[in-house]
Amino acid sequence: MKTERRTEMIWHAVLILIVFLSLYPIFFALSTSFKTLNEAFNSSSLIPKEFTTAAYANVLQKIPFVKITANTFIIASIVTAFKLITGVLAAYSFVFFEYKGKNFMYFILVSTIFIPFTVTMIPNFITISKIGLRDNILGVALPQLADATGIFLLRQAFGQIPAAAVEAARMDGAGHFTVLWHIALPMARPSVVTFMLLAFIGTYNSYMWPSLITDTPEKSLISQGLRRFLYEGGAYGTQWPLVMAAG
Repeated sequence: MKTERRTEMIWHAVLILIVFLSLYPIFFALSTSFKTLNEAFNSSSLIPKEFTTAAYANVLQKIPFVKITANTFIIASIVTAFKLITGVLAAYSFVFFEYKGKNFMYFILVSTIFIPFTVTMIPNFITISKIGLRDNILGVALPQLADATGIFLLRQAFGQIPAAAVEAARMDGAGHFTVLWHIALPMARPSVVTFMLLAFIGTYNSYMWPSLITDTPEKSLISQGLRRFLYEGGAYGTQWPLVMAAG
């Protein structure tokens, strides 16, 4: 019993240390946002000596913070919703439908995961420009409405559903939509939620593609607004309190 208790205490100590190391950057950023520029460069203390909210006021003055935050959440929500819809329907067809070339189509689809973004970036940019969605938040979202990785993840989840459950539903007269909504999705809920979180966070943090498509600050995303602060004035002139406040 003593050995088990000692082991448990050691694990708790390790977990507390990991939590502290994970949260320290957040506390440091929050603390820096309330410091003056001089103190941010010359003090590593978490407690500001001169507490000021000037950085937050400057952020709201220099960039349309509310607007770019709304843009980010709108685009992330649209992309997540469409990725989920296309991913679920494609994965369902690959698992529960039988048609010629299904395995070959799935192989080609999964193979696209290994194509770097830099390869498709220019063709996508040209396409978006030609259809008039340049400098438009819809142009940011359009090329991201389907995701091969998500289809792969959901197909693996749907493949674990017992065939007997689907066959029983079909014998009771259930259609494909009923099977999908009442059997497949509930049984694959962990994978669906995981995919939604990955899609939303990935879109929320994206920088390269939104920077290519949008020019005006009012149509930017949060990542672009933060970068403007980060490189304003060069490496030695970065307004770190502003960067931390905006972040």
